[in-house]
Amino acid sequence: MTDTIQKPPMRRFDISRFVSLLLHPRRAFTTMAAEGSASWSAPMLVLTAMAILAVVVGGYFKTHAAMMGEVQLPPDWQYWTPEMQENFMQAQQATQGAAFVYVIPMFGSLIGLWLGWLILAGLLHLGSTLLGGRGSMQNALTVVAWASLPFAVRDILRVVFMLIAGHAIASPGLSGFVANSGFLSQVLARTDIFLVWSIVLLVIGFAIVDGLPRGKAFANVMVVILLVLLAQAGVSSLTSSLGGSAVQRPFF
Repeated sequence: MTDTIQKPPMRRFDISRFVSLLLHPRRAFTTMAAEGSASWSAPMLVLTAMAILAVVVGGYFKTHAAMMGEVQLPPDWQYWTPEMQENFMQAQQATQGAAFVYVIPMFGSLIGLWLGWLILAGLLHLGSTLLGGRGSMQNALTVVAWASLPFAVRDILRVVFMLIAGHAIASPGLSGFVANSGFLSQVLARTDIFLVWSIVLLVIGFAIVDGLPRGKAFANVMVVILLVLLAQAGVSSLTSSLGGSAVQRPFF
């Protein structure tokens, strides 16, 4: 008669795992690979909460700026005709309601987060499989969710900055180096140290969980991230040119 060794139940919100993932990712992903269970819910809930907090705080300061008459003008404002300028100011006034400041940005942010998570995990799983990886879609969902925690850290820092500075962030990422809001600006808005951090975690995660050589894991992650980044920037640039404001939710 053999004794059955029961593993202790895994806690959904294990703070030590969050810290380990950010500081010791190899150890954290090795533990996840050994457990073989889906543990993506905890990081996704944290990302969701931080995304909502960032939208609420940013919306508050945007509303405050509008009430004070502080309107961010387009870079080529001086070349617009008086009629175009008047239409722009009327549109700004019409979009100061709670639906435009909080509801729509929050809805877009959460859709981008969860849908982006599924798409990114699916593409990375496909690439990993083609390169010889032996992981599952469940593994990919788990790795992508945990590797996205740097974006939660970014949202926390953005909220702290807005609370200290007293205004919303006008140029996220590296977009401040470009004067217009075109395609390049949208790409740079999603490019920062937190994206690089997330890429490093993705490479480590897929190398360990899917058993990929480090070079193949790096190639897979970089190709997929580049494609997703360009697609997101293209969509945001198109919606921005049509008169809407792009929702900044980097998945990235």
